[in-house]
Amino acid sequence: MLRVVLSGVESVGKSTLARELADHFGGLLVPEFGRTYTERLRRDLTLEDHYAIAEGHEISADQAAAARPPVLIEDTDIVMTGAWATMLFGDREIAATGGGRDPILAARKSRGDLHLLLEPDVPFVADPVRMFGEPGERLRFHAIVVAEFKARGIVPVRISGSWAARRSAAIAAVEARQ
Repeated sequence: MLRVVLSGVESVGKSTLARELADHFGGLLVPEFGRTYTERLRRDLTLEDHYAIAEGHEISADQAAAARPPVLIEDTDIVMTGAWATMLFGDREIAATGGGRDPILAARKSRGDLHLLLEPDVPFVADPVRMFGEPGERLRFHAIVVAEFKARGIVPVRISGSWAARRSAAIAAVEARQ
């Protein structure tokens, strides 16, 4: 089983591409747990919510992996959960622990075999949960995501361009690893 994880800032096509890859390869999709979790909240996210998101995602991914699909597509994982925590709390709560990354989230390992990092080179589409659509914020968030990969020693395959180009590049990256 090949575990493929899609990462990137908001509105870069992760969820759409994840569904397309799962369909294309006859695999299973693990939806973005953090989005579902956030949509149910009636308050602002806390750092502790990110611990629950990390745990919830891992449980969902484990349940899907138990079916042993040829390809397991994860719409984000701990890399993005850690990046989100840094983006939201890095200057406040996390800084009190002595660094820009939360140590509890940093200790959790990504279980992906292949990481696809979608670049923020497509237009932002707002929705009720998306927070960082301003170009400067998107680039800052993207830099945090890239730093999270580097801190974890993971080299992602970068995916950019039009929607068709993204799909083609992602399929080629998965095929190269099968």
